[in-house]
Amino acid sequence: MDRSGIFAGDDPFAIARRWLAEAEATEPNDPNAIALATVDAQGLPNVRMVLLKEIEADAFVFYTNYGSKKAQEIEGAGKAAFVMHWKSLRRQIRVRGFTEREEGPKADEYYASRSLKSRLGAWASQQSQPLSSREHLMAEVAKLTVTKGPNPPRPSFWGGFRLRPVEIEFWADGAFRLHDRFRWTTEPGAGSWDIQRLNP
Repeated sequence: MDRSGIFAGDDPFAIARRWLAEAEATEPNDPNAIALATVDAQGLPNVRMVLLKEIEADAFVFYTNYGSKKAQEIEGAGKAAFVMHWKSLRRQIRVRGFTEREEGPKADEYYASRSLKSRLGAWASQQSQPLSSREHLMAEVAKLTVTKGPNPPRPSFWGGFRLRPVEIEFWADGAFRLHDRFRWTTEPGAGSWDIQRLNP
């Protein structure tokens, strides 16, 4: 199977990191944005944009409020999917897999790397819950600025999710809409991947 050029390599996570690095040089805003898809208890899907923060050796990591709708749906289903799309590169990566929390030292480290206002905002926001006004939210941030100080700890209700994929698809635009698509599939814990070229 010919997987030369941008598709070359035996590690899908290395390919994903390489594509993301290329996007960082061309995308004007948030090249690490992903459209994250979940389902609720009735199987009704939800999708929203979040920022991917790390591509590990075998997983993708993002962060959120554990009380949010997305987190509740992730924990209810134990699985999720996302797509990264780069208009400037005419490429996308689709990922589906199983999820687990990241609420240890890595979550602490990432939280500490955020701006102070973002850290206080994580404390102040009851994400996905009704809000009476923006003024109410800003008043809560101001109150927490006083009570939490200049180095607030990571809230217990805020942390990461790690998505361990069972399927990754790399897609690149082709002339006359004859796109190139390669789907990598695996079983949880298998450590090896099956690769297929797909029709556009």
